[in-house]
Amino acid sequence: QMQLVESGGGLVQAGDSLRLSCAAPGFIFSIYDMGWFRQAPGKEREFVAGMNWSGDNTYYGDSVKGRFTISRDNAKNTVYLQMNSLKPEDTAIYYCAVDTSHRSRYAYTSLGKYDLWGQGTQVTVSS
Repeated sequence: QMQLVESGGGLVQAGDSLRLSCAAPGFIFSIYDMGWFRQAPGKEREFVAGMNWSGDNTYYGDSVKGRFTISRDNAKNTVYLQMNSLKPEDTAIYYCAVDTSHRSRYAYTSLGKYDLWGQGTQVTVSS
């Protein structure tokens, strides 16, 4: 069964860094586009970062550009989100997502592109 397992969340202070991991045990995800989203209380799920299957192309939400970096290690079946210079407004549950259906007509920023989601990991940034 295909599943995603996120880890690496926690409570940090403003200005700190965190690295989130998303592992995909049980299936080879090297052929799939990947994404990270986040959802703060009372807000809609928001695109954070995306990467195509080969890792050649990356995409970022405006609020995280220059601070967050998405990467993948296909040998480890894992995608990462390095988050630097964290701000209190980055506080949210972070979800990784996979496009297993090759929905190429959807933008990476679109929720509809992804059909497999992890359970989420909480990131809390204190001021």
